[in-house]
Amino acid sequence: MIRRGTLGCFDPAKRRIACNALAACAVLLHGVAGAKEHISNPSRVAAGDSAYQSTYEPRNEESTLIVDAIVLDGHGQRFDDVDVLIRNGRIEAIGPAIDRTRASRVVSAEGRWVTPGLIDPHSHNGTHTLPLTGDVSELSSPILADTWIEHAINPQDPAFYRALAGGVTTLQILPGSAPLIGGRSLVVKPVRARTVFEMAFPDAPRGLKMACGENPKSYIGGKGIAPTSRQGEIAMLRNALIEARAYREQRQNNTILDAPPGRRHLGISTLAGVLAGEIPVHLHCHRASDIAVMLAVAREFEFEIAAVHQAVEAYKIAHLLAEQDVCAAVWSDWWGFKMEARDDIRENAAFIDASGACVMMHSDSPFVGQYLNLEAAKVMAAGNRAGLFITPEHAISRLTANPARTLRLEDRIGRIAPGYNADVVIWSGDPFSIYTYVDQVFIDGALHYDRHLIYEQSFSDVDLYRQRDILSYED
Repeated sequence: MIRRGTLGCFDPAKRRIACNALAACAVLLHGVAGAKEHISNPSRVAAGDSAYQSTYEPRNEESTLIVDAIVLDGHGQRFDDVDVLIRNGRIEAIGPAIDRTRASRVVSAEGRWVTPGLIDPHSHNGTHTLPLTGDVSELSSPILADTWIEHAINPQDPAFYRALAGGVTTLQILPGSAPLIGGRSLVVKPVRARTVFEMAFPDAPRGLKMACGENPKSYIGGKGIAPTSRQGEIAMLRNALIEARAYREQRQNNTILDAPPGRRHLGISTLAGVLAGEIPVHLHCHRASDIAVMLAVAREFEFEIAAVHQAVEAYKIAHLLAEQDVCAAVWSDWWGFKMEARDDIRENAAFIDASGACVMMHSDSPFVGQYLNLEAAKVMAAGNRAGLFITPEHAISRLTANPARTLRLEDRIGRIAPGYNADVVIWSGDPFSIYTYVDQVFIDGALHYDRHLIYEQSFSDVDLYRQRDILSYED
């Protein structure tokens, strides 16, 4: 077998064609071939081995009643002067004048705004800790379905705490976008933790990162191995999916022979999970033409693209996103940083939304991850200038209900309603104002951030020097 990463394709031009052919063979052999290898219970593999299951335990705290609040429920509704009752980690009731004796603790909002915890569907926190080096991408092959980003996450990254201070209560950590298939994602809560498993969102499906366009052909093709073009990317991806489909059919028909007991192939089991509908795909794609091609690949192989990320030209083909029920995860105003990102417009998200397609804001950056509410505010402003008249109760869904849906967690988070997880943010004012602060953040009903107690809250080990400097200054 040709092993991935051992080809050494840095040869003179006259050997490049042969080297590319060997590289393509290596990808298929290592990444998706092995159709005779056995995996037991693909759905269990899709959910993760027991060794890697979440050990997160919500803090047991007293019941809380937030009174006299302006509530955006995350699902299109606004309620003025209402109360929110939190008990046993969940929202128990929302309405006017809830009996205060039903809670151990009463928090007076005094007309402040309350929303569900924000959800960042595209983060690299924990894998790209600044100023340290990162592990956001494995770059040894274009197809890396066998890698899991959770094996690289550092829970000490201070970006988690800063996201929490920005009202974020759930993040999806994705691999990078250099490979065609970058590996599995992980959904986490930005809580203080010693291990990544203590942050992992219990029973949240893991997704699979795919990419198209300039990144794979530049980062991987730039090494002198396939793919070196857009058509090469799609051919390689289709071949990988054809191999995975053949494997699934063989397994379903019990025709897989010569399989050593207990043996499985991590890459092909992941792709089989995608084709079985167990693992949603999160696609990095900028250009409208690239998005349209990838939507066609999804139709051919009948798998789900949960969201197209970055999607700077999604406004051009928003009707296709609506037809296939695919969400677009976008920035408010990032463009021009690469050739395929030159045709973005500030109204991108607003036009996608107006077409009937799902849209949400993402960070892709530890800095933007602190200000997702302002990303949504900028989109509101651009949409309103275009005459779309976007209300706060609608805009908040781009940070709550929509990303919850793409993570397949829409029945647990992203909404203030009875039975939902008590992930709640109390803001000092309108969350879409640049003058507003996050005052308090609850995760599963437990208070994890309080702006007025910031000096009493612990810092990440990576950030201890800041704590030292702050304490010295206060003294």
